[in-house]
Amino acid sequence: MLESSKVPALTRAIEILDLIARRGPCSAATIIDELRIPKSTAYLLLGELKKQRFLSMDIQDNYCLWTKLVELAGHAVSRMDLRELARPRLTRLMDECGLLCHLGIIDRDNAYYILKIESPATISVRSHEGKSLSLNRSGIGKCLLAWQSAQAQETIIAGLTWEKTTQNTITDAQQFKEELARIRARGWSYDNGEDYPDVRCVAAPVFNASNELTAAISVVGTRLQINEDNRDYLAGKAIACAKDISRLLGWKSPFEQQAS
Repeated sequence: MLESSKVPALTRAIEILDLIARRGPCSAATIIDELRIPKSTAYLLLGELKKQRFLSMDIQDNYCLWTKLVELAGHAVSRMDLRELARPRLTRLMDECGLLCHLGIIDRDNAYYILKIESPATISVRSHEGKSLSLNRSGIGKCLLAWQSAQAQETIIAGLTWEKTTQNTITDAQQFKEELARIRARGWSYDNGEDYPDVRCVAAPVFNASNELTAAISVVGTRLQINEDNRDYLAGKAIACAKDISRLLGWKSPFEQQAS
């Protein structure tokens, strides 16, 4: 691999960073032995990586990943266009389900659609990018609220207007809190005609590398398209898609975190 590289020093530096990322703090001897790098070359690379803040040394003189990597990762994530990351995954979800799909975000005490993937289905639901959503009556709204901190939930819920727009609308704050707890426990939310009587929606959360809620996705249809017969199936599809987008943002499942 090194012989075929046009920039062997760069390749070796990347291999050093990758080894420490996989193994944790490593001594110089371990790095030299594992990567079969000449000692003089290894110390030159380690010295430069340390100088540039890619590496630091702990109290046992082991090399550790350091702040420059966090800085670069932060810049990269901040410049990622969530919409463009999500678009091909939501398009695939729409193809699999044959239904309208959305990506939504929460901004303070409001939720919005920021991406819409239209379905060619004969029966469609009207929506548009930029549309403001109810946090207590929509699938995405409830999903976004379910993963807020307890304090943020309390603040937002205290300011909600409990308008009964359909017979299924939840109009009691305590019942709504119980609904949010159920959503968080099962991993997805459901709008059972709570905002519009003939519209149904399942939604799932999207997380970033810090396991913080970033957005939510939804599959939307009429009561004929989403019902008790296919609701759980569609929820599973939405969760899989949301996890796929989350991984692109650096998120890892608990199992993946343990394995690494």
